[in-house]
Amino acid sequence: MRHVMEMVGNARVVVENGKVIEVSEPEITWCSLFEKARGIQKITPEEIKKNMEFRIEKFGLFTPNRLLDDFEDFVGFGASETMMSGLQHGIIDTSVSVCDGAGTVITNNPSLVQGMGARMSGLVETSPIPETIQKIKDRNGIVLDETTAVIDPFAGAKKAVDLGYRKIAVTTANAQTAAEIREIEKEYNENSGGYGGVSFTIIGVHTTGLSREESKTMAENADIITLCASKCLREIKPMLQVGTSVPLIALTQNGKELLLERAKYVNNSLLVNTMPLPYLPEQKQPK
Repeated sequence: MRHVMEMVGNARVVVENGKVIEVSEPEITWCSLFEKARGIQKITPEEIKKNMEFRIEKFGLFTPNRLLDDFEDFVGFGASETMMSGLQHGIIDTSVSVCDGAGTVITNNPSLVQGMGARMSGLVETSPIPETIQKIKDRNGIVLDETTAVIDPFAGAKKAVDLGYRKIAVTTANAQTAAEIREIEKEYNENSGGYGGVSFTIIGVHTTGLSREESKTMAENADIITLCASKCLREIKPMLQVGTSVPLIALTQNGKELLLERAKYVNNSLLVNTMPLPYLPEQKQPK
């Protein structure tokens, strides 16, 4: 049972049978999010291993003990939190995202979206875990491929349309996949009788390391992007920005509306102001 995730500093972590067996050198040495959440002053392979082991022990990642309920908001604005609020209040009909032990998952259950995504980083590869898949199915989730746990947002987006959904949020870490999803949106709306009215809200996630060309493609096709530690994406002028350490930006009206819907339900106090964007205080940026 092999699982691969890129996390904390964009290090590649391999987990087999519930044990961390490999941790690569991180590309990022400091992130304000993890200093605040976990007290990590310097990101090292040792700290990354400890963080992964914490997630395995406390939340059951990559094991049959995976928790999918009662997750508090890890951050005010994150991809899963934003989709959760969008589902709760009818901005979107369903979501296409990923979960360890299951791969691509389609669900309109807000709690499940948060349960899968709250402690999830950049999932690269996963193996099917029958217990996790059953928990997802019990919570009104549809696993794209139960035998392989494939990660395929494009196929997930098409499946969601086939299931009758029309306002669909899709997360992807791949810029070309974002472009392909946007292309099938056009095809559904222009050429396929009965498929009209499909709207994909594409959320670009896990964007550290995207090249300039990939960043351009992502920005041209995504509605919302998590900027992670991407220098190229941080040069984009968005319609809306939330957060300053690991900001989410909206590039379309759809994205703006989804982030503003999420803002209504963030417990902390908020400042809403007009100003030139992006706003990126130096002391909060990844190193």
